[in-house]
Amino acid sequence: MGALPLTKALHAVAVLALVAACGAPDDTLVTRAGDGLTIGIRFDQPGLGLRRADGRHVGFDVDVARYVAAELGVDEEGITWREARPADREALIEDGSVDFVVASYSITDERRKRVAFAGPYFETGQGLLVRFTDTGITGPDALDGRGLCSVKGSTSAQKVRDGFARGVRLVEYGDYAACVTALLVGKVDAVTTDEAILAGYVAANPELLKLVGEPFSTERYGIGLAKDDTAGRAAVDAALEEMVRSGEWRAALERNLGGSGMDLPEAPHLPGG
Repeated sequence: MGALPLTKALHAVAVLALVAACGAPDDTLVTRAGDGLTIGIRFDQPGLGLRRADGRHVGFDVDVARYVAAELGVDEEGITWREARPADREALIEDGSVDFVVASYSITDERRKRVAFAGPYFETGQGLLVRFTDTGITGPDALDGRGLCSVKGSTSAQKVRDGFARGVRLVEYGDYAACVTALLVGKVDAVTTDEAILAGYVAANPELLKLVGEPFSTERYGIGLAKDDTAGRAAVDAALEEMVRSGEWRAALERNLGGSGMDLPEAPHLPGG
């Protein structure tokens, strides 16, 4: 690993001292960081977690992950990025394939049965993506008779049918990129999932896509790590608090999603904040 700035190095030493003072087990996220970190992110979500053609990883989640790693004493050269698809996230954490996951990972009671969460570091809600020229769809209640796309296994589209538009035509694809392509060529009329995910596609294609309506659910993104790693969770929460305090959280959000037309939220309240 390359040398860290002095302030980061001092912070890492302080975190290690805190772990030792708490009598934490030897095998924690913090103690493992000395050998570098393997971090699970999405590779296919513009604005949040995307692997570009040149191999570089970019997005708000990626910036959060980098900041947390730096606060734990690990710079860019010490990070190994691993793709964390939704169906694989708990297993990757449980079997030790990754040290933590930052991948539009909503905190739920069901997931807490298998993993621990630091944060939340971001709050969003379910939204709608439509073509830029479409003036007929202004929210989920305007989707009767329209084609609505979401990914296979997701409950997002069904929530629209159950709560807003019984006559909506549901279409499923394997990933959101396929949904967006179907939207652009006119095979569907809207795409639904977390607004933050949709906002990344708008930021990448502002002349072709737009968000409509207000979010109609609440999702709180957290950083997933081993279920019993109390010290690691505390260290990640401390890193998130510092990211917010320093202004880098807001800067990263504006850098990655500022061009989407989405109302950028304030930082959520953190456990130690």
